[in-house]
Formats: sequence, structure tokens, C-alpha cells
Amino acid sequence: MSATYKLDGALYARMIKSGAVNLRNNAQTVNELNVFPIPDGDTGENMARTMEGGIAALESGDLSSVATVSDKLARGMLLSARGNSGVILSQFFEGLRRGFDKTGIATVSDIKRAFRAAVKQAYSAVVAPTEGTILTVMREATEKADGVSDDATAEEYFELFIDEMYASLERTPDLLAVLKEAGVIDSGGAGFVYVIEGMFAALCGKAHTSAVAERETAAVACPDDKFTADSEMKFGYCTELIVQLTNNKTDVESYDVKTLIEYLEGMGGESIVAFKTDTRIKLHVHTFEPDKVIAYCLTVGELIAVKIENMSVQHTEAVVRNRFERQTPKKERNKYACVAVADGDGLIEQFRSLGATVVDGKQTMNPSTIDFISAFDAVNADVIFVFPNNANVVMAANQAAEMYDQSRVIVINSTTLAQGYSAVSMIDYSSDNAEQIKAALDAAAESVATGLVTYSIRDCRMSGKDIKKGDFMGLADKTLVSCEKNAVEAACRLIDGMDKKDKSVVIVMTGKDGNESDTQRISDYIRRKYPELEFYSFDGGQDVYSYIFVVE
Repeated sequence: MSATYKLDGALYARMIKSGAVNLRNNAQTVNELNVFPIPDGDTGENMARTMEGGIAALESGDLSSVATVSDKLARGMLLSARGNSGVILSQFFEGLRRGFDKTGIATVSDIKRAFRAAVKQAYSAVVAPTEGTILTVMREATEKADGVSDDATAEEYFELFIDEMYASLERTPDLLAVLKEAGVIDSGGAGFVYVIEGMFAALCGKAHTSAVAERETAAVACPDDKFTADSEMKFGYCTELIVQLTNNKTDVESYDVKTLIEYLEGMGGESIVAFKTDTRIKLHVHTFEPDKVIAYCLTVGELIAVKIENMSVQHTEAVVRNRFERQTPKKERNKYACVAVADGDGLIEQFRSLGATVVDGKQTMNPSTIDFISAFDAVNADVIFVFPNNANVVMAANQAAEMYDQSRVIVINSTTLAQGYSAVSMIDYSSDNAEQIKAALDAAAESVATGLVTYSIRDCRMSGKDIKKGDFMGLADKTLVSCEKNAVEAACRLIDGMDKKDKSVVIVMTGKDGNESDTQRISDYIRRKYPELEFYSFDGGQDVYSYIFVVE
């Protein structure tokens, strides 16, 4: 193996691409390393799509310097970041961008400095960093590799880094009791290992060059029954472009992206997001006329990447209608608005009926930073309250809030759909005081007890109980309360075990794999045993959870 003492931009780009492909090829393995043995494992998918969003920015253009590659990669990843591990990974590469600032060709000394900056940035993105996670793997491997001589080769640096990554990953169960009891290592840390291993493979001339699943920029497969010869276009196209401004078509340095935004608004575009980075523009718009968008962009530059998706086949009609519908006038600027993440047709309609703009939050397709930014742009308000409604979505919501400068964005501490539903139903803007409204919404979310019924995807031990694959579990705010052979029994035992002190209402949201008969049996049980509690139910249609209980 030849020795590499310096990395140029081209080699660094190959390393990053190889790391992304290796992660994608092993995403399912990472997904299965879920602490809770429930069918919502999505860490690998979230991290892979985050990486792929950055890779899309490296498809063309000048990649001669390490600084340029780092800048393009980090910006793409920040916008594509989804899930907590994906956001942390994007922040790690944002730290590398800062560490490699103005670096044309990187020596081992430069690499050491950049990795130290990356760890610092990743930790700073987490309000209360927890050891035994991806953060620990990043930090311990960086600290160990930092001990190599500045005269060492890049191969020597990464060899030591990878050795310590594996050792650190194996230690994660000793730092987090929930990992040890579940018998797994940290999934985010495992995903990070695949990224660095892929980078090292490219450094050694053995780059991974193919992936087993779709890229962030890949075309979307169209289900046969979603759009046919008899279909009518009702929802338009989600259009995303990367445009290289060129001096022969415009004044690149002085070109103001507001000109493009005004044009798109004038042609009726919705959910417009446009950023100018150096001499390139990244654009997202919902439109019925993507050809006009392309034609305009060709008057100021050349197309680097194009993605156009028929929104009728992207999502269910309920979700698409909420995002964009023909002849819906652009909203006038409001003082307040709310954006909520929801999963399931019934729940989406419930949130919409309460005045929320909904971001699709399917368990295995957590919304990205750019998804939130698109929603913020669509609601067009001075103050936007955001309800993540999933603990794995909070960081992406916060990252989007920090990046968005056209409104004041306030993220409410709602980590479950039950909390979000209860809080959104109590929104009151009459005080006209954003801080008071936030305090009331946080309090409303905190006062709700959440119950979840789902099934186990593997044999494991949890909260001192042995669980078999296929068993139904009742979880009270992620604490195992019941474990039964059928969903109804698990739900009834869950209600028995939940804290109902000072509570007066129980709401049951039936999931996609629930049914009316079972819901009625649960309803009869609660009404008979707890007559003091008001009871309501509706078809939420959510994934993963057969039943969600809102106890308030």
C-alpha cells in the first residue's frame, strides 16, 4: 500500500463518496441495532440520506481543494439531515468544514485539526450530550488518532482512528444501560464506523462505488396505481435544482437570489427555498410548470443537478393537498402559524383541522432540515411554532429553526404524537406574546402521558422482562409496562399501569394495523373499569404503533 502524506480535494471527495456508499450498503444493519425492539428502526436510513444529500453537491464543479469539497459537502448535509444521528453526522462534517477552512491540500496535521473541530461541533449541537452514543465514538477515536505524529501518513492516521472506533463502539453498552440490556451496540456509532471505513477504503485505492438503494438525487419509482392514463394532475411537481451561475449569462458576483424567488412567486410557485452559495444556487419549489423554472435558470447559468417529482406519487393525497394544491392562493403574511410533524392519514387530517401545516413524519422517513424549511416558507408567518412529535425529529427541527432567518421559529418540546396533538388543540394566540404562548404549549405537552402499543421485532430483554419476537408491548413514555400475545391485552394492561392521577381524558388513536373491533374492546374495558375518565377514539392510520393513547 502506497503512503499518502497529503490529501487533495479530488482524493478527499472520493473518500467521502466511498464512505456514503458503504453506509448505504449497510444501512439496514444499522437500522436493526435499535434499542427498542420495535419496527421503527431508521437510524441507518436517516444517516445514509443525510450523507447522500451532501454527496449530491459533489457531482460536478471544482473539487480541487479540500476546503471546497468540505464546504459543498457540509452545506448539502445540513439541508438533508434527518433523525438525531443524521443531524449529529451533519454537524460533524460541518466541523470538518470549519477545520479545513482555506485548506487546499491537507496534511495529517490538518486532518487532526479538522477532526478535533468536528468533534467539538458535533457535541455543541446536542443540548445534553450522552456518552455511549455516536458522540463517544467520534470523540474517542479522534482523541486516539490525534496521538500520531504530524509526519505520519494519512493511512496511519485512519488505521489508528478505525481501531479505536471499533473499541469505542464495543464499549457503548458499558456506558448506556439500555444498550446493555437490549444486547446491542449504539446504532449511530455503527453508522459512523461504516462512513469512516468507506473513506479509508478509498484512501487505500479500494473505494466502494455502488450502493444497494436509492440516492437522495435518484428518480422516484412510481407505483402503478398512483398515476395512470386517466389521472388528472392536481398537485404539481416538487422541483429541485442546483444551478451553476455563469459569467457569460449574468453577473455572478452581484446576482441576487431574490430575483429568482420573485420570479417563482410570480408564476405561482409554492414552498420556495433558494440559497446562493458562492456561485451556485440550490432551489426547491412546488410548481405546475417545472419547464418554466428550468428555462429561467438557464438564462443565468447551467444546470448541475435536476430532480422533478410528481407530487401525486410522492405521498398520500391528504399529505400532498396540505403541501400544495392547484389554484390555492399564496398565503398572506400571518403573525403566528404552527407546523406539526404527523404520520397517518387520520392524524394528518386531525392536525390540519386544528390549523397546523403538516410535515410528513413517517417513522422510517423522518423529515429533513429542508422539509422543515419548506414548511416554514409555506406558512409565511412572523412567528412559527413547531411540533416535532417524535424524539428522533427534534434535532432536525432545531437545526432548521437555526438556519431559517425569515421568521422567528420556536420549537415546542413535543416528543410524541400524543403530546403534539394535545398541545396543538390548545393553541391560543390571543395573548399576542410569543414567550407566553410557548410556555403554555410546552406545559400542555408536558402534562400529557403517552401510551404506545406495538410489537417486538426480535427476542430481547427489556425492563427486566423477557420479550419474544411478535409479542405486543405496551410502553408508557418508552417504559415497558405490558407484554402480551395480542394487542388488546397489551393495551388494557398498559392503561392499568399508566399514571392516571389528575387525568380526566383518554384518547385512543388507532394505527394502520389496528382494527375497529379491537378498538371497541379496548373502549369497553376503559369505560367499564375507569368510568371517571372521558373516552374518545379516532382512526389515526399511523405506522408502527397499533394504538397511541393520549392521557390528559
